[in-house]
Amino acid sequence: MTAEQSGSSSQAIVRCAGLEKSYGQRPAIRNLNLTINVGERIALFGDNGAGKSTLLQLISGLLRPSRGGIRVFGGQPWGREGAHARAQIGTLSHQSHLYEELSARENLTLYGKLYGVTEPQVRADTLISEFGLSGRRVDPVRTLSRGMTQRVSLMRALIHHPTLLLLDEPETGLDATSRQMLAEHITEQGAGVTVVLATHNVEMGVSLTTRDIVLRGGEIIHDSATISDLAMDTAQRRQLVAAHLGGSVS
Repeated sequence: MTAEQSGSSSQAIVRCAGLEKSYGQRPAIRNLNLTINVGERIALFGDNGAGKSTLLQLISGLLRPSRGGIRVFGGQPWGREGAHARAQIGTLSHQSHLYEELSARENLTLYGKLYGVTEPQVRADTLISEFGLSGRRVDPVRTLSRGMTQRVSLMRALIHHPTLLLLDEPETGLDATSRQMLAEHITEQGAGVTVVLATHNVEMGVSLTTRDIVLRGGEIIHDSATISDLAMDTAQRRQLVAAHLGGSVS
């Protein structure tokens, strides 16, 4: 089964129960309980060191928890058992994970083949066109600007039509045009695609998602999904998130 064919029969695709992760004596995630359902678009907020990146890495299988449980698509996301889950996840982190001597087209085709994408070169060309990089598609990645490289990194995350998209501060280094492209790809994902977006930008995060989670010291201190009796508009969501972040909106 390829990543394009796989899916989840259960509404909840991520379940964390008592999840904890420590680096030596320093806890990064503390007793975290979280359920993420198919099709949700979640904005993950918190100051530096709040645990946002660590949580995304635990969900993606890049890290193993120190204790507690995490299930993604019904199984643990790391090791051999996690191959099924990882094939359905697209990630964008602080590292591009691109080969700098290869072109955008070569990078995307390579990743497409690794994920078992049908006609990976065609898929690569489609994304390159959508992201406005057709004129630079054969240039080595090392010659691209920071914003262009970030676009290619996002394409890499999308190459295999992931069911779960994990974005860690994807707006970093993007110009206005690239940010607009990013916004369109987040909001135009199909109903079965789940997005978790970690960001410091409250305005952007709230505008692109439907659920807000704020972390502090590795713990969830605000989850708009628990406010079931309120149909909050964007402004109300921003105010609540800002209040939990100390009142600043960026």
